[in-house]
Amino acid sequence: MLVVYKYNDKEYKVQIEKKKTTKNLYIRVKEDLTIYVTCHTRTSDALIQKTILDNQKAIEKMITRREKLQKEKEYFYFLGKRYDIVYNNQVDIQFGENKVFLSHDFDLDKWLKKQALALFRTHLEDCYASFSRTIPKPSLRIRKMKTRWGVCNTRDKIITLNLELIKKDVKYLDYVIYHELSHLVYPNHSTNFWKVVEENCKDCKKFRKELNE
Repeated sequence: MLVVYKYNDKEYKVQIEKKKTTKNLYIRVKEDLTIYVTCHTRTSDALIQKTILDNQKAIEKMITRREKLQKEKEYFYFLGKRYDIVYNNQVDIQFGENKVFLSHDFDLDKWLKKQALALFRTHLEDCYASFSRTIPKPSLRIRKMKTRWGVCNTRDKIITLNLELIKKDVKYLDYVIYHELSHLVYPNHSTNFWKVVEENCKDCKKFRKELNE
């Protein structure tokens, strides 16, 4: 049975967990870069090994993504710029040319949310003021989201923006805001919806592609 997966001259541990309640076979790569396989108790080792080998490209893509995320944790991103983190004993956060200085116990998420609240509110106001269609004025919420940059609740007129946007260049923030405002015209992703987005953000296709990457 395959217990180690080799890729780019590295070895990755393969962990198998068989459960009676699991109908299908699932493969994922965990944060520690272990290849984790979940399947039914009656799934043969031969089938597991064949499935792993048949899905090498997908597994290697997951490994590459995990390694990239691990590497990015070594840095601090703010408004589209990357900074090296330097830890010290100071109380507040300070920025240098390419470095950010902070203590180990500094609440970075709390600081980022405070910055995001002020910045996102200002950009939402500006984007709403310049929007090409007449729409109700939405309220703003900010939270971390894993799969979306923004969400528009068309019933309650609430736009929720992903906190992670504070790490990106503000052009992406404006694109996401225009995208969500456009849902107050068309609550779908129809051709007409995308026309409204493009009316307000000429480079929306480019920004969308870059964010997805």
